[in-house]
Order: sequence, then C-alpha cells, then structure tokens
Amino acid sequence: MWFQKTIVLRPRSRGFHLITSELLEHLPELKRIRQGLAHFFIQHTSASLTINENADADVRRDLESHLQAHVPEGAPYYRHTLEGDDDMPAHIKAILVGSSVIVPVREGRLALGTWQGIYLGEHRTHGGARSIVATLHGGD
Repeated sequence: MWFQKTIVLRPRSRGFHLITSELLEHLPELKRIRQGLAHFFIQHTSASLTINENADADVRRDLESHLQAHVPEGAPYYRHTLEGDDDMPAHIKAILVGSSVIVPVREGRLALGTWQGIYLGEHRTHGGARSIVATLHGGD
C-alpha cells in the first residue's frame, strides 16, 4: 500500500516543537500498515524536521539556544536580508537540521524509541503554517 497526504501544521513560535501527536491525528491510515515506512517531508526552506528526545522540554530549548548562538541573526556577511534578519539564519538552520525524517512502521504505529518524538524546527520568528507531506508505504 502507498498513501500520501499533505498535513498543514498550525503556526508556531520560533523553536523546536514536538509534532508527533499532531501528525498521527492526520494519519488514521497508519493503522492499516503492519510493517512499512513513514516518510515526512517539510515543504519549506526556513523550517526543519528531526527526531529527538520527547520527554524533557529543556532539550528543545537547548537546541534552539545552540542554533541561535552558532547561526546568529544580523551577521554583516549575509546578503539575503530582504525578508528580515531571521530569514538567512533560518535557511542555514534548515540545512543543518534537515527537511525530512523516515520512521519505521510496526503494527500500525510509528516505531519510535521510548524517548523519541518528531520535532518541527521553526526557524523564523513568524513562520506561519507549515506543510508536511506524509508518505506511508507498507502492508501486512
């Protein structure tokens, strides 16, 4: 079975946000897959997807702080500044973190580890709604 849909996430503030539950709410089709893969791709160049710790919110805050320190806004060498001081750094952060994740599917569920969740990395101050293309592949 192949299945694909676009999921539009509500706008979020800058930072890393757990979106696993929100993705699953939009994918009841996942329950029909005994074994397979789920691929999630973000259709934006200033936001990212990754998998990391889902329990301690300090992890998300620390990730944001680290990226802010290493990819500063307003650097004098940025040329792409028409959309604001946060735009070019957002593109760089999106490249560093990545635009997609693949998760195994087992018995109708994402086979994430005990402490793992899917994160949206919102790298703009006002990024708006974000679109994720979810592709499921698998069978019984």
